[in-house]
Amino acid sequence: MYNTTLIINGIPKIVITTPETMLSTVLREQLHLLGTKVGCGKGECGACSVIMNGKVVRACITRMKRVEEEAEITTIEGLGTANDLHPLQLSWMIHGAAQCGFCTPGFIVSAKALLDENINPTRQDVRDWFQKHRNICRCTGYIPLVDAVMDAARLMRGEVKKEDLWFKLKEGDSLIGTKAIRPSAVAKVTGNWRFGADLGLELPENTLHIKLVQAKVPHANILSIDTSEAEKMPGVYKVITYMDVPGTNRINGLAFPNNKGDGKERPILNDKKIFQFGDAIAMILADTEYQAEQAIDKVKVEIQELPAYMSAPAAMAEDAIEIHPGTPNVFFETEVVKGEDTSSIMEKADYVVEDDFYVGRQPHLPLEPDVGFAYINESEELVIHSKSVGIHVHAAMVAEGIGIPLEKLKIVQNPTGGTFGYKFSPTIEALLGVAALITKRPVYLGFNMYQQITYTGKRSPFFMHVKMGADKDGKLLALESDWSVDHGPYCEFGDMLTTRGAQFIGAGYDIPNIRGEGREVCTNHAWGSAFRGYGSPQSLFSSEVLIDELADKMGLDPLELRYKNVYRKGSTTPTGCEPDVICLPDMLDKLRPQYKKSKKAAAEKNKISKDKKYGSGIALLLYSSGLDGADTSEAWAEITPTGVSVGNSWEDHGQGADMGTLTISYEVLKQLGIKPEQIKLVMNDMQKTPDSGPAGGSRSNVLTGNATRVACENLVTALKNPDGTYRTYDEMIAENLPVKYSGKWTAPCTAADVHTGQGNPFPCYMYGALLAEVEVNIKTGKARVTGLSMLSDVGTIINRLIVDGQMYGGLAQGIGLALSEDFEDIKKHTTLTACGIPQVRDVPDDINIEYLETPRPYGPFGASGAGEMPLSAPHAAIVNAIYDACGVRITKLPAKPDKILAALKKL
Repeated sequence: MYNTTLIINGIPKIVITTPETMLSTVLREQLHLLGTKVGCGKGECGACSVIMNGKVVRACITRMKRVEEEAEITTIEGLGTANDLHPLQLSWMIHGAAQCGFCTPGFIVSAKALLDENINPTRQDVRDWFQKHRNICRCTGYIPLVDAVMDAARLMRGEVKKEDLWFKLKEGDSLIGTKAIRPSAVAKVTGNWRFGADLGLELPENTLHIKLVQAKVPHANILSIDTSEAEKMPGVYKVITYMDVPGTNRINGLAFPNNKGDGKERPILNDKKIFQFGDAIAMILADTEYQAEQAIDKVKVEIQELPAYMSAPAAMAEDAIEIHPGTPNVFFETEVVKGEDTSSIMEKADYVVEDDFYVGRQPHLPLEPDVGFAYINESEELVIHSKSVGIHVHAAMVAEGIGIPLEKLKIVQNPTGGTFGYKFSPTIEALLGVAALITKRPVYLGFNMYQQITYTGKRSPFFMHVKMGADKDGKLLALESDWSVDHGPYCEFGDMLTTRGAQFIGAGYDIPNIRGEGREVCTNHAWGSAFRGYGSPQSLFSSEVLIDELADKMGLDPLELRYKNVYRKGSTTPTGCEPDVICLPDMLDKLRPQYKKSKKAAAEKNKISKDKKYGSGIALLLYSSGLDGADTSEAWAEITPTGVSVGNSWEDHGQGADMGTLTISYEVLKQLGIKPEQIKLVMNDMQKTPDSGPAGGSRSNVLTGNATRVACENLVTALKNPDGTYRTYDEMIAENLPVKYSGKWTAPCTAADVHTGQGNPFPCYMYGALLAEVEVNIKTGKARVTGLSMLSDVGTIINRLIVDGQMYGGLAQGIGLALSEDFEDIKKHTTLTACGIPQVRDVPDDINIEYLETPRPYGPFGASGAGEMPLSAPHAAIVNAIYDACGVRITKLPAKPDKILAALKKL
C-alpha cells in the first residue's frame, strides 16, 4: 500500500492504494465518482475514459503505478452539473445522444479532450478521435454523437447560443413528433444515472457478493460437487448448490402447448447435467467480490463429458443423443399453409430460384455487463433488482423455481445500459433470488464482460432453404421454405421465435401460395434469447437475398421486381391477413432516384478502380409491434397536489420508455392545463407499477402507449365537471372521489395457427426500404459500407430524437450482423473486439433517413413501434450490394473478408 495525492476535478485528494489497483477502482470505489463506468474491463469500449494530464486514458486498464503524483484527472463529474452544463453535455441532450447512457460519460470526457486540443474539428476529426481512443457505442450508430460534438464546438466558439438549439414547447402545443429531450438525459450526461454496478456500491455493509462456479464444457453429466474446500476460504459465508434451492430449481420457459417438452428444462443451478458452456453450477457468497472470486476454483466438480452438439444439424443427426433425456432434440415444429399447394405451381412457373441461407449467433454486446442485487424487504417480500425488460413475466418464470409464492416476489428494473433483447430472458434473477432467500441478507452479482459474452443468450441461428417461383412478368406465384432454429439448450421463447419464420420469410410481398416447415432444435451452444428483430433478421435475409437472385435470373432490376410485388390494396401477408397500412410502393418510388444515382456512381467508379469495387443493394425492412395474439398492457394515472403521476412497467433498455410515457401522457393531460414537468413518471417496479408486459417485440409504444393513454383518459374523464371544467386534487378529495385510475388495452388480434401459420397476430407493423452502398477490396476481401439511405414508416413519430436514434442504432447493428459479428467459437469470441462489434470507423457518417408517417389504426395517436425494424434486413441490402460490386453472393453470414476472398477466387 502507499499514499498519493491526485488532483481530481481540480480538488486535491489523498488516495491510499496499491500499485496494481486500477484507476477506475480508485475513482469508483474509493472516491465514489460513479460517473466513470466499467464495461469491458479491457480498454476496448471507452466507457471508463477520463482525462489525465490533458490526455484521454482508459481508467479500467490504467494501473495506479502509472499515475503520477499530483496527476490532474478530470471525470464526468468535473465537467458540469445539472444547473451548469458543459456545452458537450448540453449538446448531447439536444441531439438525443444519450440513449441507454452507459457509454455517455466516457464519450463526453473523450470529446472534451478533443475540443481542448481542437476547438474547430471536422466531422472526420471527431470520428478519428473516437476511433483512436476506442470509444464504442452500441445504441446510437455514432451519428448523433458526432452531431453533438460539432454543435458543442459551435457553442464554445460562440457561433450559436443554447437558445438556438434547445427545444422549446409552447403552451398547449403537442409534444408528439418533436425533438423534446427525454427526462433521463440530464442524469445520463452528468454521470448521475445510477446503473446496477453503481447501485451495488451503495448497498448496505452486510451485503454478500456472489461469484459463480461455471461449466467449462458444453455438455456433461455431473457426477459430484464438492464445496468443502471453498467453504473454508477466507470471507466465504456460504456455497450454494442445487441441493440448497428451496423451490423446484427450474425456470419456466413458457413453452407452447405443442412443445414436446414441459418448458422447465433450464435449471437455476445445474444438478444432473451441464447443457452449455458457462452454466451455473454453484454460487460462492462472500464478504467481498475478491474473496468470492478466490474460492471459485476450490469447488470441485466431477463430470462425465458428453458429445457437444454445437449446431442444429449436429443435434438433428440420427446418432445424436437427447440433450434433455426424454425430450427429442427437435422439440417444437410449426408450418405455414397459405393458398394452393405449391409443388405444381413451382413446376409451371416460368422462373424458379432456390438457395440455402444462414444467419448466425449474433451476440448482443451491451457495454454494461449483466448485474443485479436482491434482498428481503420489511414486508417479507423478496425484491430483485436487475436489468430485466420483462419484470412481471420474469417473476412468473422464476418464482416456483426459487421456492416463493408469486405474490411475495417483486422485481425492479435498474437503470439499464442496453440489452438489445437478451434480458427478455431471465438471466441472473433466479440466482439472486435463491441467494437472498437462503441467506436473508442483501446479495449482489455482477458479471464481467467475459461472462456477459459467454453466458447470456444470443440471436438464435436459422438454417434456411427457400424457393421462389414467378411468372414471365416477374409476378411472384409461390414460396416454399424450410427452416431450423438453433435455440441452444433451453426453450424459453423459442417456440414463438420459430413461428417468426412462418410470419416473415417472404414478408413484404403479395405471395398467394406458401408452404413451409420450421422446427426448433435443442443444441449445446449458447441459449437463444430475443435479439432486436426477433426472427425477422433471419427470415428476411433469406427472402430479401433470394428475390435479388430471382431478379438476376430474370434480367430485371431488383428494385423494380420488388416494386411489382410489394403489398398493395388486396394483398395479404404470409399469415393471410391484410397489411395494416399500404406504404411500400410509395417508399420504393421515393427511393428510386437515389438508387439510380447510386448505381450510376458505382458503375463510373468501377470503370477506373482496380483494387476496389463498388456496388449498391436494396432490401425491404419489416417487423411487427406486439406479441402474438391478444397481447395486453396496463398502466395507471393519479392526480396529486402538484400534478399527475403516471405509472407503468414500460421497461427501458435505452429506447426511451420515459419519453414515450411522458409524450403520450401529456397529449391527453395537457387539457388539464398542466406542464410536462408536472407529470411524474413511476416506472418499472412491481411494488408500484402494474403488468405492462415485457419491453420486446416493439410492443411497448403500441401496447403500453395505448394503456397509458387509456389511463390518462380515464383520469381526465373522472376530473371533468358537467360544465367542462376540471376538478382539482383538493376538490376530488373533498368530494371523496378516487384520485387514481387504471388503464388497460388489448390488441384486437388472433394468434397465428401453429399448423398453418395463418391468423392476424399483430396490431401494427413497421416498414422500411433501404439502399446500401459498399466498397469491396478485391485483394483482401474486405467489404465496407460507405452509405445507407432509408425510407421508414413507423406511423406517427412520437419523438423524433428517439426514433432517429433507433434507426441509426439498428442500422449499425445490421452492419455488424452483415460483416463482422459472431459468437460461434466459445474460446475465441470472448471479447467485444473478437465478437466483431462495429466501431465508429465501421459505420458510415453518410446515413440518410426519410420518414413517411402513415397513421396506424391501432397505434396510440397513430404510432407503431420503431426499434426493431431497422435491424430486420440491412444485412440483406449490404450482401446484395456486395454482389452488385464484385459478383460474390454471400448467403451465410457474416460476410467476413476470408469468405468474400474465397468466393472471389472461385469466380
